[in-house]
Amino acid sequence: MISREEAALNAPAARSAETSEEFRASEGYRYYVVWLLCGVYMINMMDRQLLSILVEPIRTEFGLTDTHMGFLTGLAFAAVYTVMGVPLARLADRSSRVNLIAISIVVWSAFTALTGTAKTYVHLLVARVGVGIGEAGCNPAAYSLISDYFESKRRATALSIYQLGAYAGSFLGMLLAGWVAHTHGWRMAFFVVGLPGLVIALLVKITLREPPRGFSDETKVVSEPPSAWVVIRSLLSKPSFRHLAFAAALHNFVIYGAGNFYSAFLMRSHGMSVAEVGFQLAIVTVVGGVAGTYFGGWLSDWFANRRDDIRYYLWIPALSLVVGFPISELVFFIDDPTIVMWLLIPSIFCAAAYLAPSITATYRLVGVRERALASALLLFILNLIGLGFGPLLVGVLSDSLRSGYVAQGIPEAQALADGLRWSLRATVLVNLWAAVHYFLAARTLRQETLRA
Repeated sequence: MISREEAALNAPAARSAETSEEFRASEGYRYYVVWLLCGVYMINMMDRQLLSILVEPIRTEFGLTDTHMGFLTGLAFAAVYTVMGVPLARLADRSSRVNLIAISIVVWSAFTALTGTAKTYVHLLVARVGVGIGEAGCNPAAYSLISDYFESKRRATALSIYQLGAYAGSFLGMLLAGWVAHTHGWRMAFFVVGLPGLVIALLVKITLREPPRGFSDETKVVSEPPSAWVVIRSLLSKPSFRHLAFAAALHNFVIYGAGNFYSAFLMRSHGMSVAEVGFQLAIVTVVGGVAGTYFGGWLSDWFANRRDDIRYYLWIPALSLVVGFPISELVFFIDDPTIVMWLLIPSIFCAAAYLAPSITATYRLVGVRERALASALLLFILNLIGLGFGPLLVGVLSDSLRSGYVAQGIPEAQALADGLRWSLRATVLVNLWAAVHYFLAARTLRQETLRA
């Protein structure tokens, strides 16, 4: 016997399969799908990143260290997010992706709002875990849906449109968090950001249609997906995927390790208020992030199609890291806050150009009924290493350096600022390591795609 919940998830998928020959989607509707999902991802990232802009007021109220905050913004979320991502992705490969996304939105939105009621550090942790469980069901299902609505030659561009939601969400989250926290306190910010997600969940449920699997691919007849272990073992046996996943993980390590402490760095080293940080960081993040995300996907599609070489899906992220490395280092060396904010735009631009090409390359290695699981495996690796340990290790190193500076007689406030500044400088070095693995992944990608 199957449960009522399983039946609800499976029924729309069954209807889609029965009407696969009649299913139609106009060009306008395809773009409606990807832009609606972009909006979903925007809400997702608003809720996820809200905590990072409020690091300082929360740390101060609860008497916490950078290690505490690094664990809260990193590993506490990432451990649940990555572990739950795999079974939920498998569910997306076998049942209604639309229902899964709608339910996920409700869960993470509710726990985001509950964060505003926290009375202890443990309460913050529990709420963060709840957000992680909810958000784990979104990305693999969304990637799979978009890939069914867009053929392979446009897939990276379509996925890059979806990824724009990450930076749009960060922009709105920072803007709202800075203003609301400054005027009404940090707790109110979680209510303001969390509750609108319930409306988006309803919109997804009502307007988003579940397409047949492989709808935009040349092969229309799709067999049942192989077992999860077969898919995972097959991917991990490919050197291109192993290098790609590790490169993206290292890349993510820097994005989250540095990004989750940008606000604290600007407040400590440049004396900015939470409202100033929220506004200015929101602007540079949305400009650099949106442009970098879109052009990363569009440029990789353009070169891959024009030159008939899918290795560009890995070369573009690698080159973006090489170009962005010296700019990112300058951010933490220069003392003028105006120059720092201008430098953050190209730094974030270069950092943002990786995920849509990486997912597109991964999908070249699997079948159409394996995409959600393949993207979940990629996200498991990159988020466990990147999101899980990036902020945590930045916080640990920052606290360690601060203690050393205090022991040398440096005032506490200066030690706190310098400890974080040098911790962030060291973190950015990891981008060069990531670029090496992107290049290594490209060496075997074409051969392994032909065998997939």
